[in-house]
Amino acid sequence: MMKHLYTSAVVALLSGLSTCPGWVEPPVPIKVVIVTFFEVGEDTGDTPGELQNWVERMPLPESLPFDHGYRPLRYHEDGILAICTGVGTARSASSIMALGMDPRFDLSKAYWLMAGISGADPTDMSLGSAAWAEWVVDGDLSHSIDIREAPAGWETGRIPLRKSTPFELPLETTLSGHVYRLDPGLVNWAFELTQDTPLMDTPEMEVRRKKFVGYPEGQRAPFVLKGDQLAAMNYWHGELMNAWANDWVAYYTEGQGNFVTTAMEDTGVLQALSFLDRAGKVDVDRAMVLRTASNYSMQWPKGTAAESLAGEKLGSYSGYIPSLDAAQKVGGIVVRALVDGWGEYEEELPGG
Repeated sequence: MMKHLYTSAVVALLSGLSTCPGWVEPPVPIKVVIVTFFEVGEDTGDTPGELQNWVERMPLPESLPFDHGYRPLRYHEDGILAICTGVGTARSASSIMALGMDPRFDLSKAYWLMAGISGADPTDMSLGSAAWAEWVVDGDLSHSIDIREAPAGWETGRIPLRKSTPFELPLETTLSGHVYRLDPGLVNWAFELTQDTPLMDTPEMEVRRKKFVGYPEGQRAPFVLKGDQLAAMNYWHGELMNAWANDWVAYYTEGQGNFVTTAMEDTGVLQALSFLDRAGKVDVDRAMVLRTASNYSMQWPKGTAAESLAGEKLGSYSGYIPSLDAAQKVGGIVVRALVDGWGEYEEELPGG
């Protein structure tokens, strides 16, 4: 009975309801924030986006108003909060900044799990697989000229900011937002905890995988791996762009990172968390990125980029439902471990 009354009071606080005018309620401490990026319709009961499986399975029973963000938040009394930021770096950065400044929550000890679907390099990853990133690189911050106007010998028209040629050295280190390295110990802990998780497979995905002759990792049944992320608002596709992505990630990580997944939002989230960390609102070292493969980022051998792209649209990706399932299944293991081990993980990062 007392727990029920306490829970009701907390939900009332988070919903913006005041039972005592003039009284300033203390913020509710949050242990884990689950960051998703799009939802197709409602939070429950219809075609899922990235949020719905979390709401239904975790579960996250409480819907909280969030008028200064993209859509309402979801909450569980164990200290778990979920946000859907909207698609793209601009929306993700805005929504996370709004959440970080929300007086209802104490986010100073919160872990941040970015969990969403992505394109995948078939050199490293197969449909329905799940990749934990250590490096996250921005693919938009650049100069650009049409490759048809580029000098002979250039493989790309994308040029790093403040440089004159593609992949020009030395690496520019005075700018921020181009590359983030997540805590290696935390990333390894999450990977080791989840690496044997069985993932959903389908006959349709097997058919698509078999097209990638010469890509043994891309032909595997779904698995959990470590692999780095390129975030770009431009939804690119194709073998040549895939080669650029590998080179771009290698350039900005000085050869330490390996491009595996491509999505849009993660550098926006990390930029907002970096500013909030500077203000003492969050700990950016507690951020994690989990991306699951809804589609490949390039065509199969003897296919064309246009043909491959035409068949990969939101809601009809060849690995859409399995990738959503993997994001929640793999990420959910980490969320539950953090909450259950809060006596230790409140102060010390796992894997430290």
